[in-house]
Amino acid sequence: MRIRDMFEKGTVFSFEIFPPKKTAPVEIIYNTLEELKDLKPDFISVTYGAGGSGNSVPTCEIAHTIKERYGIEPAAHLPCINYTKDEITAILKDFEEHGIENILALRGDINPDIPPKKEFKYASELVEFIKTKGDFDIAGACYPEGHVDTPDMVQDVLNLKKKVDAGASHLISQLFFDNQYFYSFVEKAKIAGINVPIEAGIMPVTNKKSIERMVSMCGASLPPKFAKMMQKYENNPEALRDAGIAYAIDQIVDLVSNGVDGIHLYTMNNAYVARRITEAVGNIIRG
Repeated sequence: MRIRDMFEKGTVFSFEIFPPKKTAPVEIIYNTLEELKDLKPDFISVTYGAGGSGNSVPTCEIAHTIKERYGIEPAAHLPCINYTKDEITAILKDFEEHGIENILALRGDINPDIPPKKEFKYASELVEFIKTKGDFDIAGACYPEGHVDTPDMVQDVLNLKKKVDAGASHLISQLFFDNQYFYSFVEKAKIAGINVPIEAGIMPVTNKKSIERMVSMCGASLPPKFAKMMQKYENNPEALRDAGIAYAIDQIVDLVSNGVDGIHLYTMNNAYVARRITEAVGNIIRG
């Protein structure tokens, strides 16, 4: 099923997972999926590995298993900065042969240890290329506070418009901790003529260091309320986890109440956290 069609039925609720490290057995992720499947997300996206170190085989295999074993629609992440057109063509063929219809097209993280290839510079170029290679439904990423490499929000939204014009049928946002940034971004996108569904990316804080690392990479700001929460519970892991879950639930309730197109939960492969949040907001989202 094409993810773009899911938005016609109401608020979409989806998860993101990531393949295990290359040194870990792939079965680890299937244990997580066994716990996630009963939560019945509309789709599950599978990342390609951070910092340009991904491997398409685990991503493709995991996405295929999500669809065939668990009956949940997968979306495979596909970064382009470190690949040639021939390599992307081969990956797309592999996706197609495994029944993967949905792709999240990304530029990808620039790894200082891996010189980027020259054939794709922007995600919009990848979207345009994928459109010539098969009947895929293509999602794009968006950034409520602007991409770290873009000088201002005006330019960021104009770049996003290029991505949508190239063929992205819906968008998934980077994490944010202040819903007002998301609402302001959506308004700017609509003014620019971006009329595709936009899912809000929500990441529950369960570990202070991991959140600080993610924020440093993507440029998301920390509201005073959130910063105080981390400071108060940073030495109490269980309390920080529960406070992070409560904060994410509060964000989601507010977003759904304001008519958000969808919620994309960055699970960090933590089934316990995903379950707690889903049980709290499930009736609200489906209501």
